[in-house]
Amino acid sequence: MPRPAAAEDVFRAVADPTRRAALETLGRREVPVTELAEELGVGLPMLSRHLAVLRAAGLVAERRDGRRRWYRIQPEPLRELYDWAAIFSDFWPEKIDNLRSYLDRARTRTDGK
Repeated sequence: MPRPAAAEDVFRAVADPTRRAALETLGRREVPVTELAEELGVGLPMLSRHLAVLRAAGLVAERRDGRRRWYRIQPEPLRELYDWAAIFSDFWPEKIDNLRSYLDRARTRTDGK
């Protein structure tokens, strides 16, 4: 099976909640791998697999300092994901307004009883 395109890798990489949490942490600061594993509450072998997926998608970079490995985010590949999600930006305000109207009607019915 051929390797997916880079953009598809990004979508797959961010589909996992542990990888999203890692990206959120790395978006704030560069972190040694042991500290990242502790913060995320996962073992080093599991985190290594997640980081391999993120590296393959170009979303993180690794820096070695002696025996320590530090990771930092490389946000550029997220741009395509952001651009794709922007297609749906008009969808949410309408849905939020509909939800607000529904809740207002439900509250009026409840308060009126």
